[in-house]
Amino acid sequence: MCSPRVWGSKSASFGFKHLSVTLTHGKKATPLCPCGFLGHQNSRCRCTPDQVARYRGRISGPLLDRIDLQIEVPALPETDLIKQAAGESSEIVRGRVTAAREWAQKRQHKPNAQLASREIDSYCAPDEKGATLLKQAIARLGLSARAYHRILRVARTIADLAGDDLVAGSHVAEAIQYRRLDRNSP
Repeated sequence: MCSPRVWGSKSASFGFKHLSVTLTHGKKATPLCPCGFLGHQNSRCRCTPDQVARYRGRISGPLLDRIDLQIEVPALPETDLIKQAAGESSEIVRGRVTAAREWAQKRQHKPNAQLASREIDSYCAPDEKGATLLKQAIARLGLSARAYHRILRVARTIADLAGDDLVAGSHVAEAIQYRRLDRNSP
């Protein structure tokens, strides 16, 4: 199950008078239902919709608020597993990620994930379309201040990966999409 440690988060130890930075990568994986077969093409899920909703409701909102990217990855059919992948090679992706990270280091002297709130306002400011989209998302999705800043950080990273200087509306839309995974619907 998910643990509350998120990359760069600070954890307080009760009984001690200090905070420590955990600096874990924060990768979390959770099955969609208690049996783990919801949406699987070969196996049949035996969970009721109530069981699935109760299972997904165990993850608290404040914890989900600290997770930047929520992506559902379905199981691949056997035919897709066996055939050769047609995507980009790891070397090409690594080069793009390295270039984006270097660009962020040059611009703000730290990775996007470590930007403070005031730095986010200056380095991650979206264009007019992106700002409008963010206002709509805050109103419709009930986003917290933490979620707002995390969306801007992710949008800045998406813009860096695309090689863009400005955080555009499309970058903001993609960042919002990564947060919109509805954990309560089967």
